[in-house]
Amino acid sequence: MRKAIDELAAVHLLVRRQGRGTFVATHAEQQVQYRFLRLTPDQGGEAPPAERRIMECKRVRATAEVARALALSSGEPVMQVRRVLAFEGVPTILEDIWLPGAIFKGLTADQMEGNRGPTYAMFENDFGIRMVRAREKLRAVLPDEAQAALLEVTTATPLLCVERTSLTYGEVPMEFRRGYYRTDSRHYRNELS
Repeated sequence: MRKAIDELAAVHLLVRRQGRGTFVATHAEQQVQYRFLRLTPDQGGEAPPAERRIMECKRVRATAEVARALALSSGEPVMQVRRVLAFEGVPTILEDIWLPGAIFKGLTADQMEGNRGPTYAMFENDFGIRMVRAREKLRAVLPDEAQAALLEVTTATPLLCVERTSLTYGEVPMEFRRGYYRTDSRHYRNELS
């Protein structure tokens, strides 16, 4: 039992508090807040919090690709969010996010824009959904004109495309996200064990 608890604490699913005990981690915890964001400054150190700009938040029908990623039927309602994350005023990440429409019904651009903490903490607090694991696929791509304009680069600028499916308990997919990352002053960092 102790070994299992140690392993869960090592991957930040549990948090130990001196003199108080061990608790289930939330995405509001300082050490867990950005555990799925792997983009770090080239010069090292902690990345400052991202400035978020919500471009759109709307209810749409799931394409075959989105439905497959979220284990839904094609055409089922999903919430689609497009946002730009900037660091120190530089637009760095363009993200398209899809969430199951039945669970995230009522999600608005104002709610996303007004959220000052991590997005996953908002999902926990407002919708009762806790992301516990994610699968990612990475590749290098060139942006189309709209993507290049939002990231303030040319269409000849290589971007890192990160596709992520985030899962809640029971391996249930709750989010499909496609991010386009500028890597001219930042890099994608991952630690493997």
